[in-house]
Amino acid sequence: MTDVIEPIDLLALDRQVCFALSIASRSVIAMYRPLLQPLSLTHPQYLAMLALWEHERLSVKELGELLQLDPGTMSPLLKRLEAVGYVTRRRDSQDERVLMVTLTSAGRALRAEAEKIPLAIVERLGMGLDELQRLHESLTRVIEASRAANRA
Repeated sequence: MTDVIEPIDLLALDRQVCFALSIASRSVIAMYRPLLQPLSLTHPQYLAMLALWEHERLSVKELGELLQLDPGTMSPLLKRLEAVGYVTRRRDSQDERVLMVTLTSAGRALRAEAEKIPLAIVERLGMGLDELQRLHESLTRVIEASRAANRA
């Protein structure tokens, strides 16, 4: 009896990297919702706050570049963060064309509550830190490769 080698269906949905990334992204972001809701943050707002906790003050352009979001997305996101009192937006005194985003005292204080989130996510994922670090490194390579391919 001979073994028959089945051809691989390159278009099978469950073999697509884009499908796996899409499902993983939506699933992980959904895990954040109940943790962010008491902080009055959406996931994109949380990412903006992470950048601001790291840098304290950024121009809208710098923040958009860090988050890889376009100005049309940044504006309503920042308006909502300002409305809940976590940030202020002011024109730069050195260059009136530049809109600066700065944490308020409430925004800085929120960091203490947010520090619980990463460990809660790790616990909910049930994956070790080493495995998650390797995943992060792989995803970073995917991002870099896709950016390079899109520039070409």
